[in-house]
Amino acid sequence: MLDIHLPLMLFVLALFLFLLVVLNKMLVQPLVKFMDDRDNSIAKDLEAAKGLSGNSDELNAKADENISNAKNEAAVIRQKAVDDEKALSASKVETRQNELEKEYGDFVEKLTKEKESLKNALLSQMPLFKESLKAKFSKL
Repeated sequence: MLDIHLPLMLFVLALFLFLLVVLNKMLVQPLVKFMDDRDNSIAKDLEAAKGLSGNSDELNAKADENISNAKNEAAVIRQKAVDDEKALSASKVETRQNELEKEYGDFVEKLTKEKESLKNALLSQMPLFKESLKAKFSKL
């Protein structure tokens, strides 16, 4: 039936061990070395990413600080512009009020002069009115 051949078994065992050693040298050790190198590379990249992440947080904080400073400066500039415009408009209003007061004073003075001249004209015409009234009353 089944015969066991000891030299053939020893040859297969030697061949198996030889192939095991050769495959270990040619395939397994380079593969293990590649995986270790890859793990080391990933660890270095993670460290670098953490460093860059910390750096970006620092840059974000600086950017936020710059934005805050710019907003404050803009608010100061805007307030200064508003105050300047208020002062300018107040001076314009004051100037216009002074002009109007002067014009009103001139108008009142002119009106007073016209009133006086009208009064004088009426007073100079008074004897004629009296005469015409007397004439009309006498006709009645």
